[in-house]
Amino acid sequence: MVYEQITFDVRERVATITLHRPDKLNAYSVRMMEEMIDAFDRVDRDDGIGAVIVTGSGARAFCAGADLEMGAKIFDATGNPDSPVRADGTIDYASEKARDFGGRLTLRMFECLKPVIGAVNGAAVGIGATMLLPMDIRLCTPAARFGFVFVRRGIVPEGGSAWFLPRIVGIATALDWCMSGRLVDAAEAQAAGLVSEIIEEGELLARAHARARSYIEGSAPVSVALTRQMMWRGLGMAHPMEAHRVESRGVLARGRSADAREGVAAFIEKRAACFPEQVSRDMPDYFPWWDEPVYR
Repeated sequence: MVYEQITFDVRERVATITLHRPDKLNAYSVRMMEEMIDAFDRVDRDDGIGAVIVTGSGARAFCAGADLEMGAKIFDATGNPDSPVRADGTIDYASEKARDFGGRLTLRMFECLKPVIGAVNGAAVGIGATMLLPMDIRLCTPAARFGFVFVRRGIVPEGGSAWFLPRIVGIATALDWCMSGRLVDAAEAQAAGLVSEIIEEGELLARAHARARSYIEGSAPVSVALTRQMMWRGLGMAHPMEAHRVESRGVLARGRSADAREGVAAFIEKRAACFPEQVSRDMPDYFPWWDEPVYR
């Protein structure tokens, strides 16, 4: 795919996806969604990439929300075969075309096999805020603002935020932010756990890159991929026995791996490990351990 609304760069095994519509404050569009999903597909396919950073271009905004033009045209094709709105005005809620555009992206991020870091360089509003939620950590500048403003637009939160946000900041804070729709500053976001660090603007990407490198250097890529999925999917487990089952499979499968042999040898020999196994070809036979739900 030729990218028109994002840029994609790889340096030292770290991919940086930059939302690139600075004239529109990096507003989210269908095209941007498609490009970002494609970029995450590239990240997972490429064993030369160990982690990914998502940031915005310009100094004013990470993402100011959905492009208003996109919002106005979602249901324009009422009655057409591709529209979930039938000619009589009823809605086919089970249609793939009824899925919200934010949720399609956040679910793809959730499925990613590499660490994902958000570098929030300014305002993050609407989908600009909800797309941050499936990222593993979020760093921001002091000028960053976060707005779950959906009720102020007469709609409801999207992007899977009803699942993600309470797990990150707690139910009371999630409800406060979403029912008021108010803007949350960087300090409040950090205190609630949405943001890990507040970094000066000129140092944001360097700090994000350093974080990404810390997840790559000295860590086995297959083990990182499994750990990311174990932790995120564990948030939906009903009992610790479910985690025990998955972890036991991981210990057994990975304990017999070339990576485990290398990790132990490197520790004993007091040298840096060079893990031979790759995400693209060496995920264990019990992966995935879940049945992926479908939209309906």
